[in-house]
Amino acid sequence: MVRAIVGGCWGDEGKGKITDMLGAQSDIVVRFQGGANAGHTIINEYGRSALHLLPSGVFNPHVTNVIGMGVALDLGKLFRELDAEVLSKGVTMPRLLISDRAHVLMPYHIQFDTLEEMRLADKAYGSTKSGIAPFYSDKTMKKGIQVCEIFHDELLREHLKEIAAFRNAQLVDLYHVNERKARNDEEKKLFSLIDPEEMYRYLVSFRERLRPLVGDVAAFLHQAIAEDKRILLEGQLGSLKDTDNGIYPMVTSSSPLAGFACVGAGIPPYEIKQVITVLKAYSSAVGAGAFVSELLDPVQADELRRRGGDKGEFGATTGRPRRVGWFDVVAARYGCMLQGATDVALTNIDVLSYLDEIPVCTAYELDGQRIDRFPVTPLLEHCKPVIETLPGWKCDISGAKSFEELPENARRYVEFIEKSVGVPVTMVSNGPARESIIYR
Repeated sequence: MVRAIVGGCWGDEGKGKITDMLGAQSDIVVRFQGGANAGHTIINEYGRSALHLLPSGVFNPHVTNVIGMGVALDLGKLFRELDAEVLSKGVTMPRLLISDRAHVLMPYHIQFDTLEEMRLADKAYGSTKSGIAPFYSDKTMKKGIQVCEIFHDELLREHLKEIAAFRNAQLVDLYHVNERKARNDEEKKLFSLIDPEEMYRYLVSFRERLRPLVGDVAAFLHQAIAEDKRILLEGQLGSLKDTDNGIYPMVTSSSPLAGFACVGAGIPPYEIKQVITVLKAYSSAVGAGAFVSELLDPVQADELRRRGGDKGEFGATTGRPRRVGWFDVVAARYGCMLQGATDVALTNIDVLSYLDEIPVCTAYELDGQRIDRFPVTPLLEHCKPVIETLPGWKCDISGAKSFEELPENARRYVEFIEKSVGVPVTMVSNGPARESIIYR
């Protein structure tokens, strides 16, 4: 059986915990898109770990962890993460398979990401400066480097020369790096032209460690499906960050939708039988973009942010404070529709236990009219939240092991969300630990 775990809204919903938990029940866990620009926080017997590129099954020795061809593969970050977040904690070297067709995120992608945010100034997209947009731009323009090329010297050198010629022209003509004065080593690197020979040495430095991990992911997964293996597809970010269907242009540069696994991992669409869409019991987002239900009162927002997550609402990759707000029915319903959700996993419900009443955004007001659909970005920017309140439960629910053990108002809150989004809530997370989960 193939099932997917994906985010229903802006990302940051707590997918890492759900993936870690269900990964223990799987034979294969697959990352099929995105890069190191977002992370999944996992808390288990090895402590607290933030994974950015590695699939969340790496803590389970029987799981084969797959990095698909849709991933923006930063090799330096991948191996640092493997060493620091996994091996250094006493975890056995995980079974890891990297697609030979995956594209490599290069140092100059991070350089271009940073320079573009500088150029845009107050109109910047709020990028994590991880190189994601320039990476996917190169990939689409057929100027990317695939993993398989690392093992072919002549091809690699020639390709890097062509890329350097193209990109260096932009560095000079658009970003004027030749006119900038570097004040430190970091700026010296930022304002430098691309040296294709240096990039060649960078790539081949990973060659021997990479060689035993590389293979044909699509063939492997098709064989696994034929053998009835349990396959878990792990998405990054959430529906509203999708390039085509999200809050464009404040989106990521790949598709976080479950359907993209058909491209990013080579999975046949008819094989995905279950799409578990993770929703948070309130809303949070990192970076810029329309966020209708955002809490604008700084005191209220700070309290929710401080209580949220496992160590507060701060980005697992950037450490930036997340914007927070109340649960947004309109956004969540739209996100579940895009994902083709069969199940909802509702996380962080325990965080709301401090509230007497729990506000929920049930609709939007646009130009004086109530709307229930999620509009395009120019209209979304003018929407105001229509807020209703539900009664709180005012007690610690983190010890509840069954839905019946939750207080009545907590159960009603879950049932309200289930009815509002039109998808059954089959899992309720009431704490950051792996075992803090209630099945329905």
